[in-house]
Amino acid sequence: MNGMTRRQLFQSMTAAPAVLRAARPAGDKPNLLFLWTDQQRADTLACYGNTRFRVPSLNRLARECVVFDRACVTQPVCTPSRSSVLTGFWPHQNGCVHNNIPLRADVKTVPELLNDSAYRTAYMGKWHLGDEIFPQRGFEQWRAIEDGIYQGYYSAGRDKNARSHYHQFLISLGYKPDDPKHSNSFTRDFATKLPVEHTKPSFLAQEAVKFILENRREPWMLYVNTLEPHTPFASVLNDLHTPEECPLPANYPGIPNEGEPEWYKQRRKQFVSERSEGADTRTGAGFQRLQRNYAGLCSLVDQAMGRILWALETSGQWENTIIVYTSDHGEMMGCHSLLTKGVMYEEAIRVPYLMHAPFRKQKPMRITQPVSHIDTVPALMELLGRKEAAEFPGKSLVAAMEGRRAPDDVFLQWNQEGRAGGPNARTIITPDGWKMVLHDSDVSMLFNRQKDPLEMHNVFHSKEHEPIVRKLRAKIHDWQKRTGDKLAI
Repeated sequence: MNGMTRRQLFQSMTAAPAVLRAARPAGDKPNLLFLWTDQQRADTLACYGNTRFRVPSLNRLARECVVFDRACVTQPVCTPSRSSVLTGFWPHQNGCVHNNIPLRADVKTVPELLNDSAYRTAYMGKWHLGDEIFPQRGFEQWRAIEDGIYQGYYSAGRDKNARSHYHQFLISLGYKPDDPKHSNSFTRDFATKLPVEHTKPSFLAQEAVKFILENRREPWMLYVNTLEPHTPFASVLNDLHTPEECPLPANYPGIPNEGEPEWYKQRRKQFVSERSEGADTRTGAGFQRLQRNYAGLCSLVDQAMGRILWALETSGQWENTIIVYTSDHGEMMGCHSLLTKGVMYEEAIRVPYLMHAPFRKQKPMRITQPVSHIDTVPALMELLGRKEAAEFPGKSLVAAMEGRRAPDDVFLQWNQEGRAGGPNARTIITPDGWKMVLHDSDVSMLFNRQKDPLEMHNVFHSKEHEPIVRKLRAKIHDWQKRTGDKLAI
């Protein structure tokens, strides 16, 4: 099987009737299949060096895609990151500066920006931009998977007794809601104990396949977002990977030798002084247990993505579909003895990013220069035929794919605005390997990633590095001025 191409594999998996192959010709209003996950590190795929995790469908997809080696999010937490992916604007521009802020009505998403009534549109999975289970923002079909935890953030007038399609799916299978805090709801933990075919990724695959097959004769736009491999770190695939397949990271325990923000130290303390996510993270064995569970979640996602790609191929739409695969942010998973996100270390801000546009005769290739999620919407608008991208702060990734984009700096942000959870931050990553994190009320950081890829040595306060600090600070301030960022830093 490992020697088979994606096409050979999918053809061997189906004896679908020929009528399914009747699709529109390549180049005729391309489809968009946007596949994304929640909290997936870049190094969970073979194209980024991990040949241990069992994700065959995504590994095959990567072999036919443009692979962006250094793709970074705009802010390493859910709502702000998602807002940039869907609108093309920075969190400080679109207003989604921290979690559970609804996207403003005046900020358009990709289907609203394209504004083409010929397209059938659907959003399936986690949204986290307000009114979680209700169709909105240019998406005609909506398949939500999250219920109780978002009820408190619904807009006035929304029915808080309404439930997601995934909830109804579980009810149809005879399951009973288990959430003691939210009436008639399922907890996230409930799904971790279900067989693969009843999990959220499998439900999303089922609904996505239906949409792809039913709309094969019309242009369409489909976003599918799994919750996994986000917490809770558990599933029926916990033991799919052996301990040898999930070694502790090279920067575990990874306590930096020089100054580190107090915010990071506080976060680490909660992980190394007690149990986290059902494992004893006071020990390396606990972090490794979570690593195995996390790998299982990546495999759970992979089987769902394989089914979706199968439907695309079987229905004859592969050659006329833009495919994007990425995640809203990364996951520390023991690096520097940390879990989850919310920090500016590499594992939290770097994500997988694959793009496929076969109707452009785009050959598989690697892009080594740093890029940002802020560049996604300009690229999609160009690929979908709407080339007026001057309104967006990002730069189209198509230019990088065609070799006409010079390497440029990448910026990130962290916004607290008085909320608990650390200082505000602005970060710059340069093509030549420098990374500087400015905090407004905590220790700042500077890493030379060419010499220190594990980010163990903060040289921000080193006298010999004062010139590079001044240079990068000026670049951050210039970026702030260009994008209307008012944070004093």
